[in-house]
Amino acid sequence: MPKVVEIPQGTLEMLILKAISLAPLHGYGILLRIQQISGERLEILQGSFYTAIYRLERQGWIKGEWGESENNRRARFYSLTAAGKRQLKAETAKWIDMTNVVAGILNKKADEV
Repeated sequence: MPKVVEIPQGTLEMLILKAISLAPLHGYGILLRIQQISGERLEILQGSFYTAIYRLERQGWIKGEWGESENNRRARFYSLTAAGKRQLKAETAKWIDMTNVVAGILNKKADEV
């Protein structure tokens, strides 16, 4: 079983936006999608997860509509808004830039400084 990785602060919202960008999902489905895509390496606490969902909806980056889940339960399905698509694009670019900078620092040798 792969080692579980902690999610850096501020990353959860971006992961939720990405999961929803693939297909509209209900809350628990988003959580499962993130875990699936990560190869079960990310463990997300439901308390922080649902707080992030509500925050994203208040910011207008996602919208929720009531529907019926695959097990015939009433569930709120979330999809990205146009603002959410722009936010995901911006956050993805920032994340890639930041990881490239950190990787560059970690790969430096003493004689390269």
